[in-house]
Amino acid sequence: MRILLTTTSFQDTRGSHHALLNEQGYDIDRLSGPATEELLLPIISKYDAVICGDDDYTEKVIKTGANGNLKLISKYGVGLDRIDLNAAKKYGVFVTNCPGVNTRSVAEHVLALVLCFYRKIHLEFNITISGGWERITGHEIYKKTIAILGLGGVGRDVAKIFKALGLNVKVYDAYLDEDFVLLNKLKPCSSIEELIKDADILTLHIPLKKQTEGIINIDLLRNQNVKDLLIVNTARAGLIKFETIETALNEGIMAGYCTDVMYEEPMPPQHPLKDLPNVLITPHIGSRTFQSVERQGKMAVENVINFFKAK
Repeated sequence: MRILLTTTSFQDTRGSHHALLNEQGYDIDRLSGPATEELLLPIISKYDAVICGDDDYTEKVIKTGANGNLKLISKYGVGLDRIDLNAAKKYGVFVTNCPGVNTRSVAEHVLALVLCFYRKIHLEFNITISGGWERITGHEIYKKTIAILGLGGVGRDVAKIFKALGLNVKVYDAYLDEDFVLLNKLKPCSSIEELIKDADILTLHIPLKKQTEGIINIDLLRNQNVKDLLIVNTARAGLIKFETIETALNEGIMAGYCTDVMYEEPMPPQHPLKDLPNVLITPHIGSRTFQSVERQGKMAVENVINFFKAK
């Protein structure tokens, strides 16, 4: 059986997931993803399964694969927005992912971004390595209000972390777990408008779908009289339009934008957000810890093993 492995986190990080994959006796080809449609189309039909990251599994790619040997797309990670699920169903290609394995790593990354932003650590680092000694005054996060959009696995861990640090935690989810909210003494909101009102920090933890694309927009922020809001995005770039970020920063609606996800990855070298002091960008590393990579890698491989064992 022939397998295509494209996720760089899996390949770059040591752990038992490598041994598990190698023990299966598969014929494995490796590429450094994310793989584009153009790259996948000439080769996809010869693989029985792929273990992918954020590759472009468009209808054209899936159809081409299904016309050959492709039977399974095993997503390393959670988000399936780069895989055309309708096409997969149409052409009989099974899709799996790895829910729940990266929640703690991503939640801790949210905390790291928030603390880094408010204490200006990223700016101070650049100053000191350039030989400077400029002491910028930062802010404490204690008693600030954090608004969490989406109370799935990551959102829950974020809520518990920030509640423990003494912040006021507001939450909104279309399918809110009221028992969790009550147990952790969170403030439930009935709408996004209510969620962002009077918030200091907004952190995004919902999947990117047609109905959530651009869900955070300039009209929403203006209508709620938002001011000096820090938005943290470790989910998907498309949840907030680039134009919204640019306008809200210029108008003082947003104090800053911390993101681990970009509209194009890798980020173009001259991206207009890159050099702004109130923007902090990391290269999609929220789940890239040794612990999380190993968990995700093993689950992605086990999904392949279990799928073909059941055939």
